Amino acid sequence: MVPLRTTSAAALLIALALAGPTARAEIKGDAIRIGVLTDMNGIFATAMGPGSVEAARMAAEEFGGKINGKPIEILQADHQNKPDLAASLARKWFSDGVQAIADGGSSGAALAVQELVRGNGKIFLVSGAGANQLTDEACAPTSVQWTQDAYSTATAVVSGIMQTSKEPWFFITGDYAFGHSIEATARDRIAALGGKVAGSVKAQLGTPDYSSFLLQAQSSGAKILAINVAGDNATAIKQAEEFGLADQGMKIVPMSFQNVDIEAVGLKATRGDLIVTSFFEDVSPAARKFSDAFYARRKAMPSQIQAGVYSAVRHYLQAVKDSDTDDSAAVMAKMKATPVSDAYTPNGRIREDQRMVHDLYLVQVKTPEESKGPWDFVKLVATIPPDQAFRPLDRSKCSLVGR
Repeated sequence: MVPLRTTSAAALLIALALAGPTARAEIKGDAIRIGVLTDMNGIFATAMGPGSVEAARMAAEEFGGKINGKPIEILQADHQNKPDLAASLARKWFSDGVQAIADGGSSGAALAVQELVRGNGKIFLVSGAGANQLTDEACAPTSVQWTQDAYSTATAVVSGIMQTSKEPWFFITGDYAFGHSIEATARDRIAALGGKVAGSVKAQLGTPDYSSFLLQAQSSGAKILAINVAGDNATAIKQAEEFGLADQGMKIVPMSFQNVDIEAVGLKATRGDLIVTSFFEDVSPAARKFSDAFYARRKAMPSQIQAGVYSAVRHYLQAVKDSDTDDSAAVMAKMKATPVSDAYTPNGRIREDQRMVHDLYLVQVKTPEESKGPWDFVKLVATIPPDQAFRPLDRSKCSLVGR
């Protein structure tokens, strides 16, 4: 009997035949569903909320509302800035076939959703939340922090201010995750640059009267007042203006401020302020085109958070299209392998710690005389490249770094 000899090529053919048809990537869902989970009616609704939903829709429309024959559906829900409600809504969405959640709203709510996606492997595109933990000790392999974070914002603001002043600081800080992250990062930077903090006070979200906090700042001996109450910035800054603190020689510094805040407060109270932002409408022709299209729909310019939602959803959909699958791991791998280049940023990328790094911009609020019209609020002072803007990877506590 002649022994059977099988070459390696023949063996491969036999193995393929036994395995049956070759598996291929595919979009398994009947639709590509993205849920925008945010604060729709509360204190953050102007910077996020309905504008974030509109930004996600604009991204979907760039793909003609469908990918490879599957319709794109944009859902929306209001978590009311409650972490337990955010997790509950996200859980229901995922069971109903939602493949990705965008925005996330406040940091507490976003951290609750991120804990959920760490377990189920769904996609989470964080734009609203800025707590450092999201890409530090609480990082998750299918969650990306897209827009802002406390480290980059606080470090840039403090560095910009302390170029011209070494006077003591006082913080009025929101008593929530993002506020705590901002103050902790700012204190580290102030100390590193040889400055001092004269004191701080915590304020609950939605505080209507900041007079007692402003009096504490006034009596502390500080010359720099850090307004660190995202969501309540307009209220706090208006009241600081009414107190006449600037006229008494105290510099008012908004730690996390956006164009929608300037619109609410007015140029008179914010003129000359240095602000760090990841987006403004005149940073590029593409940004201006997107902003004008958004304005036509919303009668307001997009905040950096809303522009970030557009960018994140667009990048996600492009990855679904390019990989022809809605499998979260495959889509995230494609997102990380593809540079981010759009109206929001020309040179972004997703790092190992799931932080999408991009240019930041130090801008100065114009005086009423400098402004050429509605929403013409800021002028560029400096562009901060990604390697200088964001926390260095060698300081990260994210378990994904170095894998």
